Amino acid sequence: MKQRYSASGLMNPFFPDEVSFGEKGVTFKVRKLFRSTDNFVFYTDISGVEIESGIFFSTIRVIPRMRQEIIINNFTKGDAKKVKELILQQVQG
Repeated sequence: MKQRYSASGLMNPFFPDEVSFGEKGVTFKVRKLFRSTDNFVFYTDISGVEIESGIFFSTIRVIPRMRQEIIINNFTKGDAKKVKELILQQVQG
């Protein structure tokens, strides 16, 4: 499984956050102006996924078992829902 989802370019056109799915886990790339953070989490280490939706965009909150939660912003509601579904499919599968 190799899929990637990027946040909307409207809120941050040059540095959108990304979610990339691999065979064993998922990578979350949180980008800022002068830095970015890559967090790889094995599917087996994910205890939950939450979506916080606004009028136009959603925030995805991933809750790993032994680490601090990962927050990625500005995804469309449809992409956020798909990311959550894909993560939960892998966690349960």
